[in-house]
Amino acid sequence: MLIGEVARRSGVSARMLRHYESLGLVRPSGRTGSGYREYSGEDIRRIFHVESLRSLGLSLREIGRALDDPGFTPSSLVADLIDQTRERIAAETELLTRLRRIRAVEPTDWEDVLQVVALLQALASKSADARQRAALSLSPAGEVPLPVEALVEAVLSETEPNVAGALRWALARSGDRGPELLAEGLGAPSAAVRERAVQSLAEMPGAEATTHLRTALAHPDAVVRGHAALALGARGVADAVPTLVDMIVEGRNDTEAADALGVLASDADAADRLANRLLDRLALPTTEAPARGRLTQALAGIPGTRTSEALVELSKDSDRAVALTAAYLLHLRDAG
Repeated sequence: MLIGEVARRSGVSARMLRHYESLGLVRPSGRTGSGYREYSGEDIRRIFHVESLRSLGLSLREIGRALDDPGFTPSSLVADLIDQTRERIAAETELLTRLRRIRAVEPTDWEDVLQVVALLQALASKSADARQRAALSLSPAGEVPLPVEALVEAVLSETEPNVAGALRWALARSGDRGPELLAEGLGAPSAAVRERAVQSLAEMPGAEATTHLRTALAHPDAVVRGHAALALGARGVADAVPTLVDMIVEGRNDTEAADALGVLASDADAADRLANRLLDRLALPTTEAPARGRLTQALAGIPGTRTSEALVELSKDSDRAVALTAAYLLHLRDAG
C-alpha cells in the first residue's frame, strides 16, 4: 500500500509517516518499481501501535523503545505516565482555578490582574506573616479586588490563629458569596475544616449567615452545633436555646452558653421561659450532679421573679453544691 493510501486509511498524515520513518519508528518494508514507499500489513499494524501508544501520552522516543526493546517492561512506564498525568492535571486545575478567581473579581485593567495574582500568591505563602499581611490588605473599598473563593479557601485551611482571625475579618467585609461558600465547608470530611467554617460564619453579618447558622443547629457535629448556637444567641435568635442548654448540661463551653442565654433573656417573658427550661433540665432524674450545678449557675444570668423563686427553691436542694450555689446567687441578687 502506498503512503497516500496508508494516510487516508489510518488518519495519520503522509508528513507524519515520513517523520516516523526518519526516526526509525515505522519504515516501509518495500519500494515500488518507481521508488515509491510501499507499506506491508505488518507496517500498518506498527503504525496503529505507534498511534495507540501516543494516545497514552508516550513520547516518540519512549514509543520506539517500547516497540523495539525486548526487555522493556510496560508496567513501570505506565506507572510513570500515571504520575505525570496526575501532576499535569493538578497543575492545570490550579491554573484554571486561578484564572476563574481572577475573572470573578472582574478586573478592569492589567493592574487589577497583577494585584489579584500577587494576592493569591501571598495567601498561598508558607510564611504566616505574609498570609496575614495579605488578609489585612484586603479592603471592601476596592483598593485590592476581593477574590472571595480564594479567601474562603484560605480561611478553611488556615491553622495559625492570628492569620485565621485576619482572614475572617477580611471575609466578613467581603459582602459577597462568603456565607454560601462557608456553608459548603460545613460538609467537609475534616472536623477542623468544619469548625473553621462555622467560626467564620459566626463572624459574617447579615440574614444569609444567620440562616446557615440556624441550619447548623441540626448538624451531626456537636462542635459545629455549639459554635452556631453561641453565634445565634449573641444575635438574639431563640432557636439556639435547646442547644445552649445541652451545652451547659454536657459541660461544653458552658460559661459561654450561659452568657448567650443571658442575652436571650431580653424581656420578662423570655427570662421566665428560660428559667423554666433550666429548671426542667435540673428536675430530670437523668441529669447528673455536675450538670445540675452548671444549670444552677446558669440561672445567674437570667433576670426576673421566676428565677428568684427558683433560686429560693434550689437553696433547699438535697444536693449541697446546688443549694450553696443557689444561696450565693440569691445573696448576689439581694445585694444588687
